[in-house]
Amino acid sequence: MLKGLESTKYNTLPPVHEWTPAFCGDMDLVIKSNGDWVHEGQKISRTAMVKMFSRILWVEDEQYYLVTPVEKVRIQVEDAPFMIISWQWIDTAQGRAVEFRTLTDDNIILGIDCDIWLAPYQGNERPYVSMRYGMKALISRHVYYDMANELETLTTSEGTGGGIRSAGKTYLLMNEE
Repeated sequence: MLKGLESTKYNTLPPVHEWTPAFCGDMDLVIKSNGDWVHEGQKISRTAMVKMFSRILWVEDEQYYLVTPVEKVRIQVEDAPFMIISWQWIDTAQGRAVEFRTLTDDNIILGIDCDIWLAPYQGNERPYVSMRYGMKALISRHVYYDMANELETLTTSEGTGGGIRSAGKTYLLMNEE
């Protein structure tokens, strides 16, 4: 089973991992690095449409596709296809944990459904979390800064510095210099 699909919240997602339609071509759809979905040069303003498209999103060989049982169209993604817009502390069987919510209403739990890391993008380091099917979500700036207030000093195999504990796992986000 694919990582993340064991969680009950994913049971409402279409089974795109089971679909193998033929490639039908490219669609003029871009997911911008700020989280906007743009079709033929116009931002898609209908939240329900963006959410629907996000449910059939698939990544393969670093290319992104919208997939149905009968067709597969390639789209462009500037950075990450998902955007984390809020977070909260919750209690889980694994202990206190961070729950993230994406712009498309996905809820994921750090340490259970996803992991967090920093990676370069256009000369800057940005925070990401893993998502279903090997995709990732960018943590919005305001969420990341808010989380920074919760960092504690941690020592991991990567070093010592500011980090966060979630669902029994530790994540180092700022190395001590």
